[in-house]
Amino acid sequence: MGVLHEECGVFGIYSPKRTQLADLAYCALSALQHRGQESAGIAVNDDGVITSVRDVGLVSEVFTTDRLKSLGEGNIAVGHVRYSTTGSDSRRNAQPLRINHYKGQLALAHNGNLTNAHILRRELESMGSIFHSTTDTEVIAYIIVQERLRARSIEDAVAAAMDRLDGAYSLVLSSPSKLIAARDPHGFRPLCMGAMPDGVTVFASESCALDAIGAEFIRDLLPGEIITVGEDGIAVDTSHCGRFPQTLCAFEYIYFARPDSVMDGCSVHTARQRAGRILAREHPAEADVIIGVPDSGLDAAIGYARESGIPYGLGFVKNKYIGRTFIAPEQAMRERNVSIKLNPIRATVEGKRVVLIDDSIVRGTTSRRIVSLLRKAGAREIHMRISAPPFISACYYGTDIDSPETLIANRHSVEEIAALIGVDSLGYLPVERVRNLPEHTCGLCTACFDRNYPTAIPEKAAKGRFEYKIHANREEL
Repeated sequence: MGVLHEECGVFGIYSPKRTQLADLAYCALSALQHRGQESAGIAVNDDGVITSVRDVGLVSEVFTTDRLKSLGEGNIAVGHVRYSTTGSDSRRNAQPLRINHYKGQLALAHNGNLTNAHILRRELESMGSIFHSTTDTEVIAYIIVQERLRARSIEDAVAAAMDRLDGAYSLVLSSPSKLIAARDPHGFRPLCMGAMPDGVTVFASESCALDAIGAEFIRDLLPGEIITVGEDGIAVDTSHCGRFPQTLCAFEYIYFARPDSVMDGCSVHTARQRAGRILAREHPAEADVIIGVPDSGLDAAIGYARESGIPYGLGFVKNKYIGRTFIAPEQAMRERNVSIKLNPIRATVEGKRVVLIDDSIVRGTTSRRIVSLLRKAGAREIHMRISAPPFISACYYGTDIDSPETLIANRHSVEEIAALIGVDSLGYLPVERVRNLPEHTCGLCTACFDRNYPTAIPEKAAKGRFEYKIHANREEL
């Protein structure tokens, strides 16, 4: 477990009748909180008038009772939780984005990362577009609005925009009268559809959000699919489907998604247990107990224990009141972050040979601290097993890995990493076994593990590439 962060979570709901939708959106976003803890937002559409609340913070911090009430009633709502992969974490970058244009208002929430965002933004700025945020989501919004001015409908505008967008994007969008969900033709990021009584249709990044509001899971959107919901019912556009092989981010199964979610027909919980079973076969160890690092290492630890026959034990207590993005004010406090989040259970590990299961090693600092905690708790041996292959390359599709030089696996061998983090042995999931994690055949993107990118590498990909710097009274992008 390093400092790897999620991308974002999106949610959309359409009701044939005007009703209070903000509360449902709040519950769904709370279920998606693990996908982004920097900002949250909800936009409610009441007969073409869109009211929104968005701010920095957790869902529970952004939405007080008064703020939820201020959103009023409507028949469409769009919600978002964010971790910044393009643009800073300031309030101006919180979503959903609300755009006013010639043909009405638009609210847009986006999960993913465009690989041609820099090119498109340059093009839009040269035509006079003025950007108010530093996210590629605003690029998507402007492209859709541009297409809407010449298209016969908003769904046609989204389809035309998809011809110009490259990279990863799962979108939910409210026009004055319709809710639209769209998934990029590669299917990098998840997006599913559900239903509630009385003709209510919902979309969410993960099925756990549907469970949270009592919606029935219908199906995942196909890569490239556009679904429009309005007064005339549900319309499906598959004209962008089948253009590329599916490449769902493999790390959705390993780390990002909640274990109770089902993604592209595959249980996340089962996929993580399968990773643990594979690790037990590929990297066995003589040990007394198997433990996992909360939360995403627990399922893999159970799988390792079942395959190896070594007992599974509860190795850590996690402070549930500290989020993944906890920020400490001083260096000394930052170094204690792991101790604040996790505390080892001495009775489980003292005097024992321990197999420690975690989802990843990014830079190594967090892993080293966790190992140190176990040593202090009396662990006699520590054999670390990682339910992902080594990170060796940047991600351009919505995961916060944009500097390969900082990745420990780029600079050290497995044996060297083991020595640096202080374990007796270290084993990673083989990259060729990643595709065995889902229950059935499912195309996965493994570029951060093997550099096999499904798209062209972007010209500029740094997280802050749209942040302006002023030099000699001249703004440069």
